[in-house]
Amino acid sequence: MSADRGSASGQEGSGPTITAVLRDGPLKGARIDTAVVEGRPPKTLDVPADDGSVFRYCLADWVQSGRSATYTFLYAI
Repeated sequence: MSADRGSASGQEGSGPTITAVLRDGPLKGARIDTAVVEGRPPKTLDVPADDGSVFRYCLADWVQSGRSATYTFLYAI
């Protein structure tokens, strides 16, 4: 598993992005670029793993600041 995972599934785009920091779960410590939604970090991210599995992460705190947001593991998809 690499620490820099690229983009989250379904979150690619040419608009503004933030760095999502995955704080726990199977992809703990990974950082991915993801598009902002209506000026905010997305509520959930579906993040593909190197083995083809996908994990859903949720925004850890509603209040985020700066160019990154912290996400916590929910479940495997």
